Amino acid sequence: MELLRERGHSVAVFNRGVTSAELPHGVERIYGDRSRKQDLERAVASQSCDAVIDTTLYTGVDALTTIEALERRTGHYIFISTGQVYLIRKNLSRPFREEDYEGDLMMPPPPEHESDYGNWLYGFDKREAEDHLFQAWKKDGFPVTSLRAPMINGERDHYGRILGYLRRMQDGGPLLIPEGAGLPLRHVYCPDVARAVVDLAETGRGKGRAFNLSQDETVSLDEFLAMLAELVRARLQVARAARTMLEELKLLPNCSPFSGLWMSELDNRRSKEELGITYTPLAAYLESIVRHYKDNPKLMPEGYGIRRDELTYLEQNLKLR
Repeated sequence: MELLRERGHSVAVFNRGVTSAELPHGVERIYGDRSRKQDLERAVASQSCDAVIDTTLYTGVDALTTIEALERRTGHYIFISTGQVYLIRKNLSRPFREEDYEGDLMMPPPPEHESDYGNWLYGFDKREAEDHLFQAWKKDGFPVTSLRAPMINGERDHYGRILGYLRRMQDGGPLLIPEGAGLPLRHVYCPDVARAVVDLAETGRGKGRAFNLSQDETVSLDEFLAMLAELVRARLQVARAARTMLEELKLLPNCSPFSGLWMSELDNRRSKEELGITYTPLAAYLESIVRHYKDNPKLMPEGYGIRRDELTYLEQNLKLR
């Protein structure tokens, strides 16, 4: 929103208003439920929508409602999708390319495996939404662009993932992470995503296409933590434990949110070649995030609330050794 306003655009936000949030000066708020077609139609009836940026479309059902409500009422519909659409594909190699989207899907995990099933369902539902949107593009020219993002890092990450690692380093205790190498990290910086979205809204480029957004660097969790520790000027201490134990004790994902088994790794070449997008280097944006958190010492992520349980586990585990 801030970037749109900085560039002189009129901006309206449409949501239910359940989560309180202070909007920038000049931003209009329109209340309604996006799953209700009449609410969407009412929201755009009095608006001249050059572009709609949709950050909260999660299901195929809502995609159909959105298409019906916005058809011929917006010049560009920009859908914030996810790299998770690739994670439920069979037999893919990392990093994932846009061409990897088509193909056979994995069978869903058993529902009793709540985390795996929830992650599979998230990817499946996002794929269903994308499929409806691109079918509408092919049939009626619905002006969709899909931006597939991996984990998004930024100073205002409401999950506080990097903040959680940082506060654990600052308290002097070891970081508790699962055994094994884990998945490689190839995330993206929030301002880069915002800039890509606003550029598309202004230029109208990319209609009928999907683009991966991603930083250029791929690093291991150990490499990432070493970079973070250097910026915090802390001695990196890591203790490793069996993933099954950390899950059983409900210490994951909070103790190490970048140790998840459902993180995408995206090839960003199409976005750079076709849209001219450039990405902030990991070292540069990580320094900016760390500076923000150091300047705001009262910020604490919810996930840090289990730190005492982590340290108790570490103390007992070390005693056993």
